Formats: sequence, C-alpha cells, structure tokens
Amino acid sequence: MTSLSLPFDSAAILGGGLMGRLLALALAQSGCRVDLYEAGSADAEGAAARVAAAMLAPLAESAVAPAPLVRMGQHALDRWPQLLAELAEPVFFQREGTLVLWHRQDAAEAQRLARVLESTVRAVPELPAMRAVDSAGIAALEPSLGQRFARGLFLPGEGQLDNRALLAALHATLRAHPRVRLHWQSPRDPDDFSPGSAGQPDRVLDCRGLGAKPQWRSLRGVRGEVIRVHAPEVGLRRPTRLVHPRYPLYIAPKPDNVFVIGATEIESEDRSPASVRSTLELLSAAYAVHSGFAEARILEIATQCRPTLADNLPGIRQPRPGVLQVNGLYRHGFMIAPAMLDVALQLLQDGHSPLAERFGLPALARLSKGTAPEAAEHGITP
Repeated sequence: MTSLSLPFDSAAILGGGLMGRLLALALAQSGCRVDLYEAGSADAEGAAARVAAAMLAPLAESAVAPAPLVRMGQHALDRWPQLLAELAEPVFFQREGTLVLWHRQDAAEAQRLARVLESTVRAVPELPAMRAVDSAGIAALEPSLGQRFARGLFLPGEGQLDNRALLAALHATLRAHPRVRLHWQSPRDPDDFSPGSAGQPDRVLDCRGLGAKPQWRSLRGVRGEVIRVHAPEVGLRRPTRLVHPRYPLYIAPKPDNVFVIGATEIESEDRSPASVRSTLELLSAAYAVHSGFAEARILEIATQCRPTLADNLPGIRQPRPGVLQVNGLYRHGFMIAPAMLDVALQLLQDGHSPLAERFGLPALARLSKGTAPEAAEHGITP
C-alpha cells in the first residue's frame, strides 16, 4: 500500500483481535487518532486469532477456498514482511513451503486433492507450481520423514508466522503509539457512537468477529480445535499436512520446538473443551506423521469459533454512514488479513478498492450504500 490520505481525523475501532489491531496501527500511522475498544484483555484471550496455526498457504487452502481467497493469500505473503517490519518486537515468519503427505491407503484422496490444486494453479497462474516428491524428495525437505512416506506434494513459497507473538507485538506497538488509546475490558457496539457528531469519532470500524452477530445476523461460528505441544524430538522445519478422508491434519512448527496440531472443523458455536475422541484422533494422526510426538508434552488443548458468513467469504459493509464492518475471515484469517486490511484502507480513503476487483471480489470494491442488515455482501469473479 502507498501512503494514505484519509478524509477523516479520528476513528473508533471495535474489537482488538487480528483485524482490529492491524487497522488501528495502519490508521494511526496515517495520522489518525484511534481509540481501540475490546471486550476482553490485551492478550487476545477471546479472539479467534489466538487459537490458530497462522499458516499462510493459499494453494493448500484452495482445497476449500475459491480463487479470490487464493489471490488474497498470495498478496498477503508479500505484505506480511512489510507489516512485521513496522512492529516494535520481532515475530517469527517463514516461507519454506508446505509439504503434503499421505499414507498408501489414502492415495485416492491424495489424487483428488492434486487435481484440485492443479486446477487452482491454472486459475491463479501467479502461484508457484507445486511439485510431486518421492521418498528421496521428502527426505531432502524433511529428513525425518523420508522413510515414512513414499509420495508427497511440495507447495513452494507458502509460509507461516507465530500468531501469538504477532498479537503481542501489535499490542506493544499500539501501546507505544502517541495517536492510539487502548480500552481493554470495554465492550462497545456501533450503536454506542454517532460518527461525525461533536465529541464523537469521525469513523467507527467494527471488527468484533462473532461479537458483531447482533448487528450482522448472517454471521455464524465454525468451531476449531487446536493442540499445542512441546516436542524437542520432532525436527519438522515447515508446515506439513496429512491427507485423510475424514480429518486433513496440519502440523505447524513454531519457535522453541512448539508445534500446533489441528484439523477439526465443526459447524457449531459450541466453545466447550475438546472431546476425547477428537483429541485422540489429532494426536494419533500426528504420531503417524512423526514418532517423536509420542514423547511430546501437551501445552494446551484449545477450542474457538471462527466468524463465518453464509458463503464462507469475508465481508465488508457500511450499515450506516460513518460505520464500516469487517468480518467473516473464517479459517483463513492470517492468510487473508493483509489483503482485507488493504481493501478496507482503500475503501476508507476513496470509497473504492481496485484490489478487491483484482482479487475477484467486485462486491467488496465499493462501499455499500444500503442499510438493510442482511444486504448481499459478496460477489465472486472466478
């Protein structure tokens, strides 16, 4: 993004998760006075972004994501280093690619996935082409896995980051910024403000995720379960995915021998603890990838619900003048957040986003003038 010239001087941002923090920093850096309101605490305990693997894998995610989100993910891979360079603290980030593996009995499912990924590369030619690898190729990428798997796919250029370190670094940077005031344990909704009135912010940006459901009724929660383990005996260097007909497992290595393991996705807003069955399945699948997980120590078994719109696509809308809502990042939050940030900034500056058109989401390219609570949010160009 080039430097912004915003047509307003102050903003209230509702929600201190990933999008709220990114927008708050971008607006403050552009000269805007920002008040950030969050119902929870500074550690983002209630945010979906805290319970995530933070993989930046547009081609891998095309198994469930359409081409516009893949383009957004590819845009974000280049934007993340720029955004991270602006922070007060370092954040782990890598682009070592994604390794996709399968056991022999799941070869048919792997072939189906390969066809989907090949179709994605044809539709989004800027993506690096994947390549098939045999056991020797797997061993060259991950030496500890070459004897366990005979075939795989390598998706070059994909990446990941440390989500919790990022949230902490954003907090530290915002806290030190002279134009930002942080209000933790301070729930707000758009009806608490009259943008543009005396003593009120010029703009209100609602980034509350599922907290915005009373105002955006088509939002729903999709439950995910993630396990964090400390596994010094596991030497994986990049995100690894295991093809499986029931639970496509992912393993993301983080700093200090910590691994994030996940797969489950349930159409439910239940945030109760993970079941014994899903925990056993995740850990058994991880052990089937690398036997070193047998001696791992479980640090955390976490559940969270990702905010999702009816079509599983992100949404930006203007329910009334001066109020902008950004929501519905679903399971792709870290992968598409920089793209959503840049689209939102273009809309705030000009009321029009060429980026949204380039991604193939023309309905996000202009601010909606309607106020109907369930107005159409999206439109996709393949």
